[in-house]
Amino acid sequence: MRFLAFITLAALCACGRPPQPPEQASADTTAAALDSAALYPPAEPVERLLVATTTSLYDSGLWAYLEPMFEEEYGVELDILYAGTGKALEWGQRGDVDVLVVHDRAREEQFLADGFGVSRTPFAYNYFVIVGPSADPDSIRGMQPESALAAIHSAETTPFVSRGDESGTHAQEKRLWAAAGYDYDEVQQAGDWYVEAGTGMGPTLVMADEMGAYTLSDIATFLSYQGDIDLEVLVDQGDAMRNVYAVIPVTAARDSAMAANMVTFLTSPEVQQVIGDYCTAEYGRQLFTPAAGQDL
Repeated sequence: MRFLAFITLAALCACGRPPQPPEQASADTTAAALDSAALYPPAEPVERLLVATTTSLYDSGLWAYLEPMFEEEYGVELDILYAGTGKALEWGQRGDVDVLVVHDRAREEQFLADGFGVSRTPFAYNYFVIVGPSADPDSIRGMQPESALAAIHSAETTPFVSRGDESGTHAQEKRLWAAAGYDYDEVQQAGDWYVEAGTGMGPTLVMADEMGAYTLSDIATFLSYQGDIDLEVLVDQGDAMRNVYAVIPVTAARDSAMAANMVTFLTSPEVQQVIGDYCTAEYGRQLFTPAAGQDL
């Protein structure tokens, strides 16, 4: 709307009658102009911080909780753009956003090495889980994640829905397939049982539910959707399933000081407690574990 208003104003200034010189303006004209200025004062410039975040943090509702807290603390408006970690990193490389909040350490460290990011600061973690129908047709319940994927691949009957979007969750899935002894390119061509959703975590869970399929999810998004789907957590074991979230100020941020404030905010003791307490009463377990100061 502001852009359209600017175009309209520019057109009027370019095409309208030239204004009278001040010394020729009538008293009535001057009074009218003053009245108009009082009624319609110029808008104050609004500072904005653009944050690219993962769909799991967004779908879980955590950002809706943290956003107004940050805005009140620092007097800035946040624009939260959510996508897979791969897309968020692309936006950061192009300088389209000021801060990244993502979850794929290998690509985050490469992002820093390439000079696109200022620092990487872990602030929370949770766990990935493999979920599926309660009947568990491939009998993966309680297995280690690598063994579970191997069982699903061997059976080739129950669908497995992949994010397929180069997100942090998709990257984790690729690592698990490699740990299970499979080449991911071959998994993609293994048969109709392997389905790539190409979308965020929430919609992927819905798709898996509709298909009676297995999928890999972060626990926070799964719990947020649990009331709307019939899938169950079947595999949640192993350190390999830990899912670490980190904040990275972008080198090309329009306001580097404000971008750095996001690191201070997310790692502050007060916000760390908020993150740890988020929805624990509702779900009976932590969605996110605070991790400020940890080397993760």
